[in-house]
Amino acid sequence: MTVTLNRFSVLVLALVLSACAATPEEQRTEKRLLRASKANTELGLAYMREGHLETAEGKLKKAIEQDPDSVRAHEAIAVLYGSIDESERAMKHFKKALSLKPDDSRTLNNYGLYLCKTGDYLKADEQFNKAASNPLYSGRLAALTNAGVCANKIPDAEKAEQYYRSALEIDPVYIPALLNMVQMNYTQGNYMSARGYLQRYEQVAPYSAESLWLGVRVEDALKDRNASGRYGLLLKNNFPDATQTKRLQEWENERRNR
Repeated sequence: MTVTLNRFSVLVLALVLSACAATPEEQRTEKRLLRASKANTELGLAYMREGHLETAEGKLKKAIEQDPDSVRAHEAIAVLYGSIDESERAMKHFKKALSLKPDDSRTLNNYGLYLCKTGDYLKADEQFNKAASNPLYSGRLAALTNAGVCANKIPDAEKAEQYYRSALEIDPVYIPALLNMVQMNYTQGNYMSARGYLQRYEQVAPYSAESLWLGVRVEDALKDRNASGRYGLLLKNNFPDATQTKRLQEWENERRNR
């Protein structure tokens, strides 16, 4: 009886394995779908960067249809929905991506950005810290800087500064952290420190509308009218249509009317 049962068990197991094993054609189809999903994800991201969000959504939906377990596709479409304030859809896809890969640093960083945007600062901080804790994550400095920006919205200037300093300890010339340190020190009235960080920024980065506008105000606060004027001239000449240039013009008009 024992021998008979063992043979029966082996037979059942063989039938189950036979039923579960994919045929060569099924395997080829699966590989083809995975490749197509990856391609559609990349296309979706490209369309997002170009601002063609409706087309991007279609590509990313197709990618998820082809591979329901694609972390990248779920993360990308979550970012897309977050950018157009489709909160329920954004949360659905962020959670799906993290359920598939809870330690995915890129998803954690983007989820943190979304949570910060919606005002959930403490939960956003948690996501940024998880992302930044991965020393192999190429966006680690961005996660730390994003955490600083978000902390500043609480507002918690001390915590924000700690994050910016952490980023600069890893890379002393990390441009976003330097620029945020300029802004923070200017806001706090630490004008000499603001100037120092602005000078560090200018050693490694080209002028931007934001850096020049900061330069105008920092040097004005330090009573260096010539330096402030040079920054203003550079801003007008290089970025005539920038929001910062409009602010400069309004600022100058106010000063003339005093």
